[in-house]
Amino acid sequence: MDEVSFDAEALLAEAREETGLDDFGAGYREGLAMLLRSYEENPFHRAGRARNRLRVRRLLVTRLRVLDALRRHPEIHERPIRQPWYVTGIPRSGTSALFNLLAADLSARALRNWEARIPEPLEGLPPGAPDPRRAALEASYERGRREQPEFAAMHYTTADTPEECVLLQGSAFHGVQTGVEVMLEPYGSWFRAQKQDGLYAYYADLLRLLDWQRPGERWLLKSPAHLWGIRELLATFPDACVVWSHRDPVASIASVCSLTHLLMRAWMEVEAETLGPTVLDFYATSLERGLAARDEADPDRFLDVAHDAITREPMRVVRGIYARFGRPLGAEVQALEAHARAHPKGEHGEHAYRLERYGLSAEMVRERFRPYTERFAIVRE
Repeated sequence: MDEVSFDAEALLAEAREETGLDDFGAGYREGLAMLLRSYEENPFHRAGRARNRLRVRRLLVTRLRVLDALRRHPEIHERPIRQPWYVTGIPRSGTSALFNLLAADLSARALRNWEARIPEPLEGLPPGAPDPRRAALEASYERGRREQPEFAAMHYTTADTPEECVLLQGSAFHGVQTGVEVMLEPYGSWFRAQKQDGLYAYYADLLRLLDWQRPGERWLLKSPAHLWGIRELLATFPDACVVWSHRDPVASIASVCSLTHLLMRAWMEVEAETLGPTVLDFYATSLERGLAARDEADPDRFLDVAHDAITREPMRVVRGIYARFGRPLGAEVQALEAHARAHPKGEHGEHAYRLERYGLSAEMVRERFRPYTERFAIVRE
């Protein structure tokens, strides 16, 4: 059986050969090295190793093509990004439900899953023509929903689903990647120690590139991972508007432990009981870093919403967001109300999980998050 190699030079050569391009830009090699070491040194089984190697190769190909497009079309750099709206908060706190609801407003330029994964333009594709890469990705998601209904219940995805913009950051070889790598060494420690200025500069260029391909009125974006980079996000987009969702961390951490475990066990050997403390520390630290950056920023850039309100009174939450950020809510309210009615909580099945399975207790979580729950008067579930 052939061994799966994570040799960086071999992967770089394959990406060059596939694209006919050779300029990867600067600032990515250290992150690439840490990522490859993590894939090499952790107990991924052979299918997982093969999947990881293919993923890195695809990211290198994307990077080459993105930088080539930016170089050949310098006008992309001039595209303005005005008052983007961001949804963030600890994972499993209602960010996806709220993001999907806000995306029902057609004036919102929400990032779609397929373009987050394939941001580079397809040369020769006429304006407005369907992109064949989107259809291929949707076929793979259809298979995945049949094979992993448990994951679909937790995070239902199609090619056109509004998706986390953290996926765009993968080809920077920085960021949280798939959410698995930051739970592993050495990538996890390396990521925490990095400044994110360069990451957000590259990310902003990707948004401009996508807007150049498929223009929109205003960006609507979402990711809990932005808690790590609130300072850099606001430095990059000074007029950004941030909707911050809140939930009882006991429920959030139990849910994200289950989601992370499901992602990991498809590709590697991992004991649930040893995973919980790592997940808890990662997301608690992200929240602490995000709140510290928020305390230094203009408070008018933020609005807090509760998970319970998102699930029970979604349109009241929407009206509050539009009012806070000075955007009139007119005829688009009908589309938003229709989406809220059509997508009740649990529509794709219920996600069951127990905190104790992951080596944690409610007391451990509450103690770590005590300053947060007291500051925002978080209601226990």
